[in-house]
Amino acid sequence: MSGPLDYVETQRVVLFTEGDPLRLRGGGSLDHVEVAYETYGELSPARDNVIFVCHALTGHAHAAGLHLGAKKRGWWDNIIGPGKPLDTDRFFVVSPNILGGCSGTTGPLSTNPATGEPYYLDFPLLHMSDLVAVHRRLMAHLGVERLYAGVGGSLGGMQILQWAIDAPDEVERAVLVAASSKLSTENIAFSSVARTAIMEDPEFYGGRYVEHGTVPRHGQKVARMMAHITYVSGQSLETKFGHRRDTVGDEMQLEPDFAVEHYLQHQGNVFLDRFDALSYLYLTRLLDYFDPFADEWTPLRLAAARTRFQVTSFDTDWRFDTRQSMQMVEQLEACGVEVDFAELSSPFGHDSFLLQPVGYHERIAGFLQS
Repeated sequence: MSGPLDYVETQRVVLFTEGDPLRLRGGGSLDHVEVAYETYGELSPARDNVIFVCHALTGHAHAAGLHLGAKKRGWWDNIIGPGKPLDTDRFFVVSPNILGGCSGTTGPLSTNPATGEPYYLDFPLLHMSDLVAVHRRLMAHLGVERLYAGVGGSLGGMQILQWAIDAPDEVERAVLVAASSKLSTENIAFSSVARTAIMEDPEFYGGRYVEHGTVPRHGQKVARMMAHITYVSGQSLETKFGHRRDTVGDEMQLEPDFAVEHYLQHQGNVFLDRFDALSYLYLTRLLDYFDPFADEWTPLRLAAARTRFQVTSFDTDWRFDTRQSMQMVEQLEACGVEVDFAELSSPFGHDSFLLQPVGYHERIAGFLQS
């Protein structure tokens, strides 16, 4: 039987402590790491039905179902639930908020045990392997040794790729959607402009804006407006807004006038209420440095892996375009890895991985059922 999940709750657990700190790949450590996560479905007696979901840049642990008193369902509710591709009648789905985030997992605004105040810009720069180390510890906490599958879109897919490299015996299937094994120069450029907008906002205060009772609203809003353009397609913007104006009258003006402008203003304002500027800085920088096939040990680890990969791109995604997916596929195949690759047609751009373009959900369901 298919349908939506019922009410769900976010859980929290401390996975690393001063006596057992998280050792970071770039050096240093974190003495206290708390993780927010949700689970859907039932863990089998053999503990062999686990699907681990990794979210994208500004996501969170609430991937499916409905929180008590809330109206908005989880960000991937269309794919997780009874009878859906990530079928909770069959699978036990785990969805955490990532390290460096701002939705319950330790990040730049978390309390630094050494000072008793937020880390701010003293929070360490992260490597994708650091996120994976936290994911693996969460699995150990749940008593799970091996994933039936790891599934992620965009940054989420990159986490799954890194996991298959760092611990090749732990991931049976890897589903990577709209992802990349190394950001394009254009991607790095977009993120650089976004970070500059935030860090040069007068209310950034060297990252200590909380002490001043403010946030870098202007910079963060502009960063999100620009980024949002890259997540959709020109086709979808044209279809939805065209050249329509929302302002009454024929007078020209410098203030927002066209429907697409008001839409971007709304997206920027909403982002201020749900995401932190410091997490945005740290996680976009994490993406810039991601380049796992530059590590000399990657081919050896993948060659010995039993992980089967499915890689999917979308023809209107120009943020993580098909060329980047094909490069990743070629790198995987050069390591002797089995890869199922397809480019799907979609009008939605990069955001396609969050939606339901033709053939997309069926493709993932088939891979998970095989």
